[in-house]
Amino acid sequence: MQTLGFLGGTGPLGRGLGLRLAQAGHRVLIGSRRAERAAEAVDKVRTKDPDVDVGGVENPAAAAADIVFITVPYEAQRPTLTALAPALEGKVVVSCVNALAFDERGPHPVLLEAGSAAEEAQALVPSAKIVGAFQNVSAPALLRVPDPVNADALLTGDDPDARATVAELAGGIPGLRAVDAGPLRLSRPVEELTAVLIAVNKRYKAHASIRLTDVEL
Repeated sequence: MQTLGFLGGTGPLGRGLGLRLAQAGHRVLIGSRRAERAAEAVDKVRTKDPDVDVGGVENPAAAAADIVFITVPYEAQRPTLTALAPALEGKVVVSCVNALAFDERGPHPVLLEAGSAAEEAQALVPSAKIVGAFQNVSAPALLRVPDPVNADALLTGDDPDARATVAELAGGIPGLRAVDAGPLRLSRPVEELTAVLIAVNKRYKAHASIRLTDVEL
């Protein structure tokens, strides 16, 4: 069992991933800037499964976990990681962030100087082992327990051992496959695909994720 910390884990993705990973036997800390918001998120998680090992903490406590997930909105990523960088040094840090914007035509990617939110996280915490993952996985599907998720999580990162660690975590979620998609520089198209999925889901009133064909794991 490992302790998993979620920075800004109060949203649907943080709660959904936290719930599923807690059900897989891990200790989960849902972080927030405010302890009361974290406690509210934990209450919501426990309505899905009252027996999971989930606690609500402020973000610095979540950053002290064995493996840390970044689930803040993109706008909060830089100040959050800048403040918590010393606690994240040398750790496996999972970037679940998408840099998206919305206008009258719907969602669209935001072009970043670093290339992607995951690459920006790596630049902010150079010694961390950043792995991009779960950006395209449907939060409602994660929260719909006990149904299997039936999706693929594309993993990007420059440290193969870190990718393998995150793949093992993902493999503990029923119906979720971890697909090694290669180096961190490929995070941009993975993140941008989320805008497409949001548009498709809105049009078809669905909660679609992605599943790759002809990949045997």
